[in-house]
Parts: sequence; structure tokens; C-alpha cells
Amino acid sequence: MVGATECMLEIKTGDKLIINGETGEIIVAPDTATERRYRALIASRERHGAHCLKGAHTPAVTRGGRRIAVLGNAGSVAEVRAALDAGAEGIGLFRSEFLYMQSRGGFPDEQTQFEAYRHAAELCGERPLVIRTLDIGGDKALPYMDFGHEENPFLGWRAIRVSLSMQDVFRTQLRALLRASVFGNLRIMFPMITSVGEFRRAEAAVRECMAELDAEKAAYNPGIELGVMIETPAAVMVADLLAAEARFFSIGTNDLTQYVMAADRGNPRVAHLCDPSDTAVRRSVAMTLAAARSAGIEAGMCGELAADPEATAWLLEAGLEKFSVSAPAVAPLKERIRTLDLPEVRKTPGAAE
Repeated sequence: MVGATECMLEIKTGDKLIINGETGEIIVAPDTATERRYRALIASRERHGAHCLKGAHTPAVTRGGRRIAVLGNAGSVAEVRAALDAGAEGIGLFRSEFLYMQSRGGFPDEQTQFEAYRHAAELCGERPLVIRTLDIGGDKALPYMDFGHEENPFLGWRAIRVSLSMQDVFRTQLRALLRASVFGNLRIMFPMITSVGEFRRAEAAVRECMAELDAEKAAYNPGIELGVMIETPAAVMVADLLAAEARFFSIGTNDLTQYVMAADRGNPRVAHLCDPSDTAVRRSVAMTLAAARSAGIEAGMCGELAADPEATAWLLEAGLEKFSVSAPAVAPLKERIRTLDLPEVRKTPGAAE
């Protein structure tokens, strides 16, 4: 837990603790009044949760009549099923790196990946399944892969940079994704894109894999959509150019926030600066949505901000039409959306302040 070091020194065996997962606050040996207050809060949340579940499988429509898509985040086939069972209208982020993390003998082969992607696609059916290509590096490592020492891994060799420099690994994944694309509404999303050139190189790799599958007479969806995860300031600055070539955007607010604010979210001394509600982050989100809207492509959000009920109103006001959240957050988010009656989407990039 970020920033909990000093608190841990004060905790003794047998101490009663209250941990607020929303604020990160830890209360050691709470008095009776504090404990009673938190128990009441838990009971209230449970009642609200039960109320939300009643509308989990009903579309989220604002009071003003705007239909908003609520999708799920997943890292495995089991999590895809859990998200759909929770009311998600598809999967807005399938974290493919977990297949690599769970592989014990090295990089998962094409058939292993194909089976996982196929099962996920079959579960989703006609509903969208957005699979992010390997997003490794930063705070995510593989036991069988040597990244070497990096002074700042978050600014180093990670995500699409790894894929583009390890073409054999990248092409294995792309072939598996393409083969699985005939079993559902599968889309491919590239992480950590910082330039149009990177997107074009990734797209070229997809086209080369398509040519290979054509030669093998293997089935795939030739019209599969390729998208970009917007999670760097560079991608925000060229969002209009990326929107002219990509078929969709998904805003990854976890990384975007720490990059915009120049603050490592894992560093307790500066973690407080990683505030997704900061004006700079809001403007980055609004600029991205405006670029997508101008180009006529979809733009969603799959970072933690998407599930924050305090952010829902301004995200909708900025023009967000597609949220992707963890399974437990699906029903509460839908209920929150139904309570809002908002004006028309603002047109200016800085509108979401």
C-alpha cells in the first residue's frame, strides 16, 4: 500500500484495523464510535449495491436520454465471463499480458493464445471484445524475460516498444488474435503509442500476418478494427492524426495521469500528485474525445477513472460514450449514469475543467 510504511510500524499483533480502500486511510485500534460509523457505512454500501444489481443487465441511459455503453475489464477468460455476468455489454479491455505472466515455460505459443482469445470471443458473441496487445514492462515483468536495468522503467522499454522490437513475439500474438477474430467481434488495441509512426508499424505487422494467413488459407476477419490506447501526453498531442488512421481510441487514465503530472504513482512522496481530476488530466481527456468525435471514431475509457462516480458527470459532459470498468463496478456505474441529466456535449478541448 503506497505510503503505509510509517503506519505499519505502529501496528501491533492483535490490533483491530479499519482500512478504507477508497481513500487509502488506515485506522489503527478505532474507538467504538468510529467502528460503529464504519459498520453503518458498510451496511449502507451493501444496500446500495443490492439496489444497483437489480439494474445490472439494463442499459445505462441518462435522464436526458443518452445511451451510454458500460463494458468490462478482464485479464482472463474467467474474468470475461464474470464481467458479462455482472452486466457488462462487452469487454473494453482484455489484458493479454496475463497470459504471458501465467506462462511458465516462456512466451505462450500461438495455439495457446488462440484458444484463450477464441473462448473470450465466443463468450462475447456480437458484443465487442477489445484485446490489448502485450503490455509488459514498467511495473509488470516476466520471469523468463530479461529487461536489464533501467533507471526509469515507466519511460523505458515497455508495451508496444517491446512488441515492435521483438517481432517474432508480436507476430505470434497477432496471428493468434487474427485467427480468433472469426469467432466474435474482436478488436485489437495497441498500448503506449506515442506517434503515428508507431501505429503504422504495428498496423504493418498486422497486414503481414494477414498475408501469411492468406497463404495458409486460414480464416480471419479482414475488416478487424485496430485501435490505440491513449495513455501518453504525446498521443494526446497527436490524437487528431491518430484518429485519422485508427478505428477507435481507449483512454488509459492510470498511465496518462502519471505521465501528464510527471509523478510516479508508486512513489509515496509524489503519489498524491497523480490526481486524475486535475485540470491538466481533464483537458487531456477532453482533447482526446474531441479529436475522436471530429474524426467520427469511437473513444472509450478503461482506466480507473472510468469507475469513479465523482468523475462520471464531467466525463459524460466531455463526450465520453463508452466506459470500461472492473466487474464489481459495472452495476454501480450504470446506476450512477441513470441519475444524471446533462447538457449537450461541449465542443472545446478545455471544456472538461
